[in-house]
Amino acid sequence: MSAHFELERALIAQGLWPVAGVDEVGRGPLAGPVCVAAVILDPDDLPSGLDDSKKLSASRREALSVEIFARALAVSVALAPASEIDAVNIRQATLNAMARAARALALAPQFLLVDGRDMPDAPCPGRAVIKGDAASLSIAAASIVAKVARDRLMARLDGLHPGYGFAVHAGYPTAAHRAALQKLGPCREHRRSYAPVRLLVSP
Repeated sequence: MSAHFELERALIAQGLWPVAGVDEVGRGPLAGPVCVAAVILDPDDLPSGLDDSKKLSASRREALSVEIFARALAVSVALAPASEIDAVNIRQATLNAMARAARALALAPQFLLVDGRDMPDAPCPGRAVIKGDAASLSIAAASIVAKVARDRLMARLDGLHPGYGFAVHAGYPTAAHRAALQKLGPCREHRRSYAPVRLLVSP
């Protein structure tokens, strides 16, 4: 199934506009932030080729992210850093970042379409859509923006914390990342509440 704009059009028909799609990237990594994007697409100027970011090549995601920023009515990005994830848990940190992204939109949304099962404490009503990035163009757009933004950030963090390979694996628990973690120990970007990191820092 390809992402479409039918969910958004149904909400518009009910007088609920603007509609923002919200999605996150980065729940699973051992290091780096969760990155959330919120996007309000222009119903009369929808970019072509939008889909779940995981189905797209890196170069295609990059190109689409540029197009989304150029053509969408509003785009925002919010982060939940490792310190927040450790303090409140990954689920709550993600919901916090979703709420921040919704509030940061230059155009105040009247309804949110959020990928997943949970709704954040947002400034407007919304609906959680399981596998929403494959169903809603707005959520798909948010997934692309979030993925590109997080990959760029992890590449920058690679320069600040060399040796872990953040630019290659983006903090995910690959064999190379685990080996570097064993050798170097965790840096400040590592999530100490995650078992592979916690076991290294536990007394």
